[in-house]
Amino acid sequence: MGPLELTDVVGLDIRLGIADYLAGAIGPSFAPPQILRDKVAAGHLGKKSGEGFYRWGADGKRQ
Repeated sequence: MGPLELTDVVGLDIRLGIADYLAGAIGPSFAPPQILRDKVAAGHLGKKSGEGFYRWGADGKRQ
């Protein structure tokens, strides 16, 4: 499993929260990319919403 699929499984909203925290605590090199913010704003949260960096079926499998 690569980093984008893992982000989909964990949840893009969770990953965004982690990146924001790390950016504030450690520095701007941990700031989340704009695409992550855009996807969360659009409601594409990963597996739990059916779409993130990948599309997910009702059976929980990547499409």
